[in-house]
Amino acid sequence: MDVPLPAGLRFAKMQGAGNDFVVLDLRDGMSCPSPRQLVALANRHFGIGCDQIMTIGPSEMADAALRFFNPDGTESGACGNATRCAVVWLGGVPGRRYRLATAAGVLVAERLEDGQVRVDMGPPRLGWRDVPLAREMDTLALDLPGAPVACSMGNPHVTFFVDDLDATDVAGLGAAFETNTLFPSRANIGFAQMTGAASMRLFVWERGAGATLACGSGACAAGVAAIRRGLAYERIAIAMPGGDLAVEWRGEGVWLSGPARMVFEGRVG
Repeated sequence: MDVPLPAGLRFAKMQGAGNDFVVLDLRDGMSCPSPRQLVALANRHFGIGCDQIMTIGPSEMADAALRFFNPDGTESGACGNATRCAVVWLGGVPGRRYRLATAAGVLVAERLEDGQVRVDMGPPRLGWRDVPLAREMDTLALDLPGAPVACSMGNPHVTFFVDDLDATDVAGLGAAFETNTLFPSRANIGFAQMTGAASMRLFVWERGAGATLACGSGACAAGVAAIRRGLAYERIAIAMPGGDLAVEWRGEGVWLSGPARMVFEGRVG
């Protein structure tokens, strides 16, 4: 893990519901670290440690351009909690709407008067090619044990509904299903237990990261899955190991709300 890092690299550590990120502001022209350097930065023993790394760059069409990287160095198309943290990093003026360019499109986000941040993650992609799946299949009931629901929220998600989350081997099953041949790009695997008509508990095994305390796009996918299944209507409160998020699917967009916090800032080397 002895990988040279860019001298003087400045970073911020941020978190949303326990989903933690190393934030690199590259708007001054600094190059993005290499995949090996990203892996080193994400390592919790030899680096800074995080669930994902987010870079913030300039954009001609938005307030900033965001990129997201998994701890294994691969790039992710979307990250709801990191996007919410970006609003705080950019100033987080309550009532102001921020336009943030991502691989999943330009997302609109804002800081609310109570300090929470919400972001429109855009419409869920529900077709089997959109997820993507390796072959044609009904995304409302995949041909897998438990008949999970699949969609893309800028990255592939699969949600299993279970009767007892505590009795489910979520880590073992999550690791196994992440690399199932049905998912050519791998998949984020969620396990949801409905606790009411508008509430659920959720655990997400993230591709390239493993078990995390929260996952914003996974919460969106689980909320969409519950609404598609008729288990909830429009808005759902989602309790994750690291904290609570709220998902609202109205019109085309899926809105994700929750806390976003600065933890500390520092410099490598």
